[in-house]
Amino acid sequence: MLTADLAIDTSHKNVSDVQQQYTTEARYRWEEIEKMASRVALKEVDGVEIVSLADNTVDFLSTIERKEVHQVREWTKNRMGKEWVKKHFRLPFAEHGFSTLIRVFSKGSFHSILFDTGVSRRGVVTNARRMGLNLGEVECIVLSHGHYDHFGGLVDVLKVIDKKNLPIIIHEDMFKIRGVVNPDGTIRQYPKFPPEEQVAPAKYLRKKQPHLLADDNILVTGEIPRKNDFEKGFPRQRVFSDDRWQPDPWIWDDQAIIINVKRKGLVVISGCAHAGIVNTTLYAQQLTGVAKVHAIMGGFHLAGKECELRISRTIEVLRKFRPKIVVPSHCTGWRGKNAIFEEMPQAFVWNSVGNLYRF
Repeated sequence: MLTADLAIDTSHKNVSDVQQQYTTEARYRWEEIEKMASRVALKEVDGVEIVSLADNTVDFLSTIERKEVHQVREWTKNRMGKEWVKKHFRLPFAEHGFSTLIRVFSKGSFHSILFDTGVSRRGVVTNARRMGLNLGEVECIVLSHGHYDHFGGLVDVLKVIDKKNLPIIIHEDMFKIRGVVNPDGTIRQYPKFPPEEQVAPAKYLRKKQPHLLADDNILVTGEIPRKNDFEKGFPRQRVFSDDRWQPDPWIWDDQAIIINVKRKGLVVISGCAHAGIVNTTLYAQQLTGVAKVHAIMGGFHLAGKECELRISRTIEVLRKFRPKIVVPSHCTGWRGKNAIFEEMPQAFVWNSVGNLYRF
């Protein structure tokens, strides 16, 4: 049975009853997901490039002893040429948000998608311009979940892409009015998700189930089953419903990107992994039927008092996947990152905005 240590609204008279209610709801929800989920025919790709457009850290000086990872000064010079770099290149900056530009290559052609859009209005747009990246090639935007540090730049990004009916893959829960409970019990409300009229002429595509993109070369997981007893969502989250703030720890709109690279295996990219990075990776294996995991990247949400308690167990299972590369970023937090480095030093890479990963 799935268990959860939830942050419960103490205004309820019987806290244990409420906790049981939410635990039972979660169990039935992931059982429903599994019933509807079937094996997905995700194609193998010849290669993939992933560029970090928004993240919490920058590091342009430290050496990286991995041939798959290229620092921004290196790859921009190789791709754009010395003269372009001299005239136009500027270092990208960090912010508390997440965004990656993903290009998959297959049979001599490529597809490009954007996964999340950072927290600020212009951060992703500015960083892309500074690195010489053409957002106009983006065929689809996927949002990992409905938190503001992942959709903050959406409207301005769409203006730059400038394509009618550009698909934006979302989950209906992203429109919920959300917030987080402060230590004193007050609620800090999050910025609201952009309505349809703000993203026009692009179009929201609401999906709950696994969804293939880019000629079946990229998989969006949709809702992710919550199976283990330590990845317990985001206990401090609240949703405003029925004229009051209520517990909403599970964040069912959380979804990830899966790519299957020929002769290497799965590349798993999470935005925040509110479903749990272990649950996410297990579901990637289940959906694709591919056991080999090459890379696990993105936010693992191991920061914060409640989430830091799961660091050791998360790493214990991550090691069993035997990934060749692990790139924890964004909401993983310094404690989580340092612990992953200590336990998985050969696989660990400290991400910087501007890093390019080639698999």
